[in-house]
This record gives sequence, structure tokens and C-alpha cells, in this order.
Amino acid sequence: MKLAIMGAMPEEIAPILEKVGEYRVSSVAGNKYYECSFGGVEVVIAYSKIGKVFSALTAATMIERFGATAMLFSGVAGAISKELAIGDLIVATKLCQHDLDITAFGHPYGYVPEGSQFVETDERLRVIAKDVAAEMGIPLKEGVIATGDQFVADAARKEWIESTFAADALEMEGASVAVVCNALNVPVFILRAISDAADMDASFDFDAFLESSAKVSADFIMKMVDRIGG
Repeated sequence: MKLAIMGAMPEEIAPILEKVGEYRVSSVAGNKYYECSFGGVEVVIAYSKIGKVFSALTAATMIERFGATAMLFSGVAGAISKELAIGDLIVATKLCQHDLDITAFGHPYGYVPEGSQFVETDERLRVIAKDVAAEMGIPLKEGVIATGDQFVADAARKEWIESTFAADALEMEGASVAVVCNALNVPVFILRAISDAADMDASFDFDAFLESSAKVSADFIMKMVDRIGG
């Protein structure tokens, strides 16, 4: 088994690299990949850069070039559901692409022929995540995550995404990673920390949140690695 651990930004993998300590670095297609052994499990770590294209490229590279057999993705997301607050952790049960639109040809939003409107994540990995959350004493929510190449700040757009896809959170990479993993028969797990919500404080410091949430997520992901390896 070889696990891929992926984020979108360098801040999201920095604490993971600190935890693994020693690693070897490879450069492929303008990106860096960090390989190591952690708890007897072979691991490859990378951040993709923001957006669906870069995340799909990175996921495919981790699987095809580095031989990853399962994918763990960790990052931040914005809330759509009013049940989510800043700092909450949510695991995707399934994901969609909210900006994919060929409805002119009679298809639903987010769907392409020979594809599907939603891509599901791996149930076994979600069960492991629930066990880890219980061990850490951290509330863990599950829901639908919508992905698009847009930073959505418009309330009307968020309401449309919620009503169209029954989505709970928004981000810019998860569905494309899940599509790649699904096509290549690799189990995928998507964890997100909520970075903004409808009732957020105007004084909220995103950079500080990103640093703190990355540390929590790193602890969470590496405990998952321990359980997967055990």
C-alpha cells in the first residue's frame, strides 16, 4: 500500500511534512512530491495549487507516477449549510462540480455523458475517520461538497448551489480529485475545515485560521495513516 496525502496550498501540507520528518523530493510537471515512510506505510505528499485542473493533474501523477493506492485530501472550505460553523470538520460523502453546465443539451448541472453528477468517496476511509474523530474528541460532520473553479462569495450563488446539489460546503479541488481517483479505482477521502460561514466575524483572520486548521488536519490525517497501516 502507498498512501497519497494531498492539499491545495503549501500551508496545508507543511505540518504533515513536519510530522514525517525525513523525505525525498521529486519534481514532476512543475510540482514537488515528497516521499517517505510513516509508521511502516509508504506515503507520497504534495500540494496541487488551487483549482480543478492542477488538483486533477496532481492526483493523477500521485497515482500513475508514484503508485499511490489510496488518496487522503485535506484542506479548507466555505460553508453553505447553516449547520456548519468556522472550524468545523466535514468529510465528503460525495462531491459534485457546481460550475459544470451542459444543461443546454438536456443534462442536469454537474453532469457529463459517460460520467455522473456526483462522485462518492470511500466508505471504509470514512469509517476510519469517524474512529479517529472519536479518539481525538473532535466532532466530525459528513455531507455533500461542491467544487468549482470559482471563489463563491455571492449569497444568491451559494443558495443556488445548495438547492441544486443539496451541498453543505464549497471548495475548489475535491470533486476533480475524486473523479480522477474514481476513474483509476483508487479509494478517496476528502476532509475539509470550514474557513468561512454565513455568520462569520468580520475580524476573522484567514491566514491564522489556515495555519491552525492545517495543524489539526495534519494530526487527523496522520492518525488515519496509523490506523490504515495498522
